[in-house]
Amino acid sequence: MERRILLAAQKLDTLLAQPACQLGVFVPAGLHSQSIERHHFDCLAQAGADLFEIGFPHRAPFLDGPVIQSAYRRALRNGPVLERTVRAVEHAACLRPTVVVAYWESVSRYGPEYVAGRFADAGAAGAMILDLPAHMAARWHRAAGGAGLVTPSLVPRQAPDSDLPRVVAGASGWLYAPASSALTGHQGAVDIPALADFIQRLRQATSVPVVSGVGISTPALAARIAPLVNAVVIGTPVVRALLTNPDQAPAVAASFAQALRPTFREHRA
Repeated sequence: MERRILLAAQKLDTLLAQPACQLGVFVPAGLHSQSIERHHFDCLAQAGADLFEIGFPHRAPFLDGPVIQSAYRRALRNGPVLERTVRAVEHAACLRPTVVVAYWESVSRYGPEYVAGRFADAGAAGAMILDLPAHMAARWHRAAGGAGLVTPSLVPRQAPDSDLPRVVAGASGWLYAPASSALTGHQGAVDIPALADFIQRLRQATSVPVVSGVGISTPALAARIAPLVNAVVIGTPVVRALLTNPDQAPAVAASFAQALRPTFREHRA
């Protein structure tokens, strides 16, 4: 088991070390029955997903917009969310490197050590806590590290340079640089030069790979951001399809995958 856990993290590291930008696809756990959910993961992997983010459903996802909020509400009605998230991870991780995305309240409810162990045993490479409280960071990093999980970190766009060493401390796997400071599902303009400057600041603060998501609403926008990062993560466009017309979700993912290939990262001093 320990060897399998270490291999999951190594596969993620290897993927993000590639010169080409990778495509991450966010999928909330528990939207559909287990068999249908597995079918969706299979199709999304075939459509071009290089890695999966699995959303651990939460009652008050305050960083998420209406589409993902709706998905989480549906998932919460469908049964025990931790068990359903573990089952989703088990299948997704057999296909692609997989990272769980969670809010701290969902983790603390069960206990960080228990949750980290369950996700690691299911095959996750890591888990990213979107709103990790500063006073709980050390405990979470110990729990995750002890289970063999990497601990990606979301870095607020407004973080000043003086705060970056503290903000990125303990991060492994990747740093998440939001393309927009809005909620997930933002469909407005993205200031690409400002995002590029932000990503450059992150790269100067750490050697951890950088991925971007939030507000990457179209394949064309993904293609513009791809040279800046190790991976582009899409969520709302796929989740919207999974909620309304699941058969279209692979086509949505494929349109983003096609836009990214071949897209190579810029080498900036």
